[in-house]
Amino acid sequence: MQHRPSGRRLAAALLTLSTVTALTGTLVAVPAVAAVPTAAATAASAADAANLPVDAEVVSAGTTGYLTSRKDDTGTTVLEWHAYGDGSVTTVGTGIVGYDSNSDFLVTGDGNTVSVRDMKDGGAWRASFNIGAEFPSGSTKLVGVVNENLFVSVSTTDDYHELWQLSKVNGVTKKSKLSSRPKNIDYKVVASSGNRFVVLGSVREPYIPTDRIVYWSATSDVNSASVVDWGGSSGTLQWDQSSTGALTADWNGWVHATQDGGLEFSAQRTGTTTVTRIPLTGELTRAVVAGIVGDTVFYGVPGTATAETPGPLYARNLMDAGARPYKVLDNFSTVAHAPDGSLLVRGFNAEGDGLFRITDGGVALESSTGRVLAVQFTDARVPAHVDLEKAGTPVPMEWTLSRGNAVVDLTLTHVATGRKLTARLDPPAPGNRFTYAWNGLLDGISAPNGSYTWKATATPTDGIGGPAGISGSFEVRRRANAHDLNDNGSTDVIARDASGNLWRDDLFDWPVNGQAASARRTRIGTGWQVYRQIEAVGDIAGSAHGDLVALDGSGYLWHHLGKGDGTLAPRVRIGGGWGGYKQLTGGSDLNGDGRSDLLATDGSGVLWLYKGTGSSTAPFAPRVRVGGGWGVYNQITATGNIAGAGAGDLVARDASGVLWLYLGYGNGTFAPRIRVGGGWGAFSQLVGAGDVTNDGRPDLIAYGAGGAAVYRSTGSTTAPFSRQTTTLYANEGTKFNSVA
Repeated sequence: MQHRPSGRRLAAALLTLSTVTALTGTLVAVPAVAAVPTAAATAASAADAANLPVDAEVVSAGTTGYLTSRKDDTGTTVLEWHAYGDGSVTTVGTGIVGYDSNSDFLVTGDGNTVSVRDMKDGGAWRASFNIGAEFPSGSTKLVGVVNENLFVSVSTTDDYHELWQLSKVNGVTKKSKLSSRPKNIDYKVVASSGNRFVVLGSVREPYIPTDRIVYWSATSDVNSASVVDWGGSSGTLQWDQSSTGALTADWNGWVHATQDGGLEFSAQRTGTTTVTRIPLTGELTRAVVAGIVGDTVFYGVPGTATAETPGPLYARNLMDAGARPYKVLDNFSTVAHAPDGSLLVRGFNAEGDGLFRITDGGVALESSTGRVLAVQFTDARVPAHVDLEKAGTPVPMEWTLSRGNAVVDLTLTHVATGRKLTARLDPPAPGNRFTYAWNGLLDGISAPNGSYTWKATATPTDGIGGPAGISGSFEVRRRANAHDLNDNGSTDVIARDASGNLWRDDLFDWPVNGQAASARRTRIGTGWQVYRQIEAVGDIAGSAHGDLVALDGSGYLWHHLGKGDGTLAPRVRIGGGWGGYKQLTGGSDLNGDGRSDLLATDGSGVLWLYKGTGSSTAPFAPRVRVGGGWGVYNQITATGNIAGAGAGDLVARDASGVLWLYLGYGNGTFAPRIRVGGGWGAFSQLVGAGDVTNDGRPDLIAYGAGGAAVYRSTGSTTAPFSRQTTTLYANEGTKFNSVA
């Protein structure tokens, strides 16, 4: 037999689909199982490479050719034999149907009269059967063909259904009764291999309740002309006339219903009692088995030859208990079983449209229709919820096309701001699955939280057909960061220069090359020289975004509400009388109510707590005295919970440059101080900057003439900080007079 070579092993061929959609909705990798190409996978005739009619379905396959069925212009069925040797196509009948014989015997008929021709012998007639005349005492139905043997179900006048095997020896009809069961029986020859075949049968026994069915499966040999090894069990309906199966030298399997009303494929390896079961869900509850090749079963819900909508053919390794299904063809409609154990499948994938041969060595296009299918998306895998908390972890997205010769352009849009990311996806090499790994950036900075839409457009590179589009949406959500002004989860550091300009540095949401780095600097205001102190205080007005408070020279405290887009609303006066305070610090929840609070030290060294209210008109409750003796410190910074005690903490630097840690009790008071270390006098400002390093703990930024440093919190009370270098404010140690 002359076949087109697969040119690759089965696993390697399927690897063109790389990571594909499993039937359970997860992503699985195609198993890398080596398979040796069969000797039969040799070159096919070039004349047969592109002569398959578009509407042709495959019926049967032998060693010398294959049979197809199609409708002519009048709607009459036309059967055609395609020879491998010279590529010739011969019409062998009209108005009749063909049967899959797993051989070169061409079996055709009209349901009553059945003819057999041997195509290996030039199409010589072998036999003709008038089934009705062979069984005049009952109604008959052809239920299967194996080589040149027919299997007929006969309903007798005494309410028995019989299964008969018919053949002709030297022109004489030979009939053998294989089974006889009470009424309501159904028989079906579902699969064969060589001379062996599998029969399914079911019957409603008189002693079984009306909703119970006994079913059987049996394996036998046409040479013995008897059914052996009937096996069965009672239960709800296990199979019907659409049930399918597969039989090879190594496997026997079939699709059947389960007790709970589902559907599964069961396969038993020859010589063992072990049964592999594959539950079928969703659309696959109508699945049929195309066949088993080697240790791989192929199955799915057939479409039609002319359809461009997917009816995929799936495959699964039967020897691997943990194996998951993967897609072989984007669409399949009919299957024929060749004597060498290979399958001929009518369908299409990225390689083309036509007849595919599946062997233990590969999947290859045997005969093409020449039809060029319009590009379409057959699958999309974009997560509905995107987690950008994990530093530097790309977000995988993928789209599968009906064919790979196209370019795919992707647009991600942040709904609230309209900001977009556009990208042309790299072409697959090889295959038709396009992938994109989103790095979590939008317009060069960490992407903001909220709703996103995505749209992928595929444009064919061969100019045939127009673009295809597919779209969807997803959500980005992160933990709140008290020092985040544009709702992208990353820290924003605010700095004022000598001219009164206010600048916002939006840090990346994760370290870059091990360092905290600014993604972009933006001027967000002018005239800020009127303020004596500026402090980032987190969300104090219920807007879910970070805010600022500023103390002017007249002792008035002003609130600048964060709008969530990196800008600030016009200021609102909180109140007067704040001029007596030497220091303000905020942005940390000190009493465990979920709201940011404010601390202030007066000229007498008393520390006062202003609890956050969440109100935009009155963001702070009346002050509460924390304690005295705080006048020894020239810098007090609320850092958040840096030592793991469950509440916001405080660090304070004394005149000698020693930094002290005050652990928060969670009620607005603090534990006795713990010495952190000396040398902190080199910095002009210490800023509690939220979670800079994206490890779930708030960090500290120190700014001074020598530049800036990030002090990553460790969660330890004895060594609470680990210093890291940063590119933030590099060579700008004297440019800013206020950092918050």
